Amino acid sequence: MLSLYPEITAYKQHHLAVSEHHQLWVAEYGNPEGIPAVFLHGGPGSGCEAYHPRFFDPLRYRIILFDQRGAGRSTPHASLQENTTAHLIADMETIRAALAIDRWVVFGGSWGSTLGLAYSQAHTERVLGLILRGVFLCRAQDIQWFYQHGASEIFPDYWRDYQAVIPEQERHDMVSAYYRRLTSDDNEEQLRAAQEWSIWEGNTSTLQPKQSVRAHFGDPQVALSLARIECHYFMHDAYLTANQLLQDAHKLASTPGYIVHGRYDVVCPVGQAYSLHQAWPQARLTIAPSSGHSATEPEIVAALVQATNELAARLA
Repeated sequence: MLSLYPEITAYKQHHLAVSEHHQLWVAEYGNPEGIPAVFLHGGPGSGCEAYHPRFFDPLRYRIILFDQRGAGRSTPHASLQENTTAHLIADMETIRAALAIDRWVVFGGSWGSTLGLAYSQAHTERVLGLILRGVFLCRAQDIQWFYQHGASEIFPDYWRDYQAVIPEQERHDMVSAYYRRLTSDDNEEQLRAAQEWSIWEGNTSTLQPKQSVRAHFGDPQVALSLARIECHYFMHDAYLTANQLLQDAHKLASTPGYIVHGRYDVVCPVGQAYSLHQAWPQARLTIAPSSGHSATEPEIVAALVQATNELAARLA
């Protein structure tokens, strides 16, 4: 089974101003003359991690990582101002132009798949290929499943903890109830809500419990940006029109595509990937038979590394 490439450090880092309010952390890894590839982290709001460039062969790829608005090392941290899907798509174009890249491979998981699809459908001419993991279509039904009723039936013990910060009379709309607390002027209330929101996601992301994943989601810095920004986007329908990503999938007909999804993904059930594949049959769908949502699941790692290797060979 394929595994991640060895640990790697960035050969160049940037702090790129994309507005008067936002500055993005951007880093380049691998071969400066290689195939350009941009990695889109999840959330929105989670930020990049050290293992993320390791899905790519560093001899064949020029790997671009960036923390999206308000996430990770980008500033201001956890900011909701000027933070929409359209802003993130524009940021990708700003980064591409600043790094003198004509076309690049787009790689995204979970929310990164949402953003990857939206960007690629808006700028098809800039995309060499599209690799998606844990497809998240960000429809109302997808939000309802994970944050209101659905996943709650599979993880009732974790759901109990997620519900605990919300009074019973507000639990009919958990996203709105959390949003009120995540945008509160009370910093302690914000952080408590953020950690419960984030830990719920971390606890359900892997098929088997994985402490490193839980620790990442429980980190206060990660939790605050993840919860605030995710909830902000979900309150605004991810700044997408209803079913937009499936309706515009035809635009990707000539784009090389790979879709990787865990059979037992509870965060983003596999039906989302299957629906995308039906709308975009030219892409190759791989369902990892013993995996959940996380990019760290061994089967998913293997399928993603295989996809980056195959795409590099196609583009050589």
